[in-house]
Amino acid sequence: MNPIAQLLSLMVRSDMPQVQLPVFPAGCREINANLAFERREEQIIYFNGHLPVFTHQAADLQSFRLFTTQLIVNGTATQGQIVAAFGVPLTTVKRYVKRYRQGGSKAMFELPKRRQGTKLDAPRLAQAQQLLDAGMGVPALSQQLGVLPSTLHKAIDHGRLKVLKKTLPQSLPAVAARRPSVA
Repeated sequence: MNPIAQLLSLMVRSDMPQVQLPVFPAGCREINANLAFERREEQIIYFNGHLPVFTHQAADLQSFRLFTTQLIVNGTATQGQIVAAFGVPLTTVKRYVKRYRQGGSKAMFELPKRRQGTKLDAPRLAQAQQLLDAGMGVPALSQQLGVLPSTLHKAIDHGRLKVLKKTLPQSLPAVAARRPSVA
């Protein structure tokens, strides 16, 4: 057998496992045998061996979610490894993996859609505003419309309903001053 064929047969032999050393820069925390991360000042840096593969600001939660989700979706890391390495809840990891699979990278940076209220739709808001303008109080309005008082207060706080400020008549303080005190 010629020397090159001998060398090739040694390289192909299955009884000799190939060892990949997990060599990461000093100070890194391991995600798995191939990945690690390190915080340097206000930057989080992810490594594959000694090679930095991604970086983001420590406070940039959206970039963190995007990159860790990509690691999971691409099969580079498991959900459990991300949970263990970063201490994030598994439910949160699953939620963002689902969001990424449904909407891609763009979905990771979109604000969550706000739900529309079902109790105070446009006609009921108009009716509530008319009754408030007529001087009805929130508790009575709540009973008449069949809506919780907290729902009406939220609408007032967010500016969807306006409440007229109650003012004391000018003569009221004088009347109160003449009233004898009960001691």
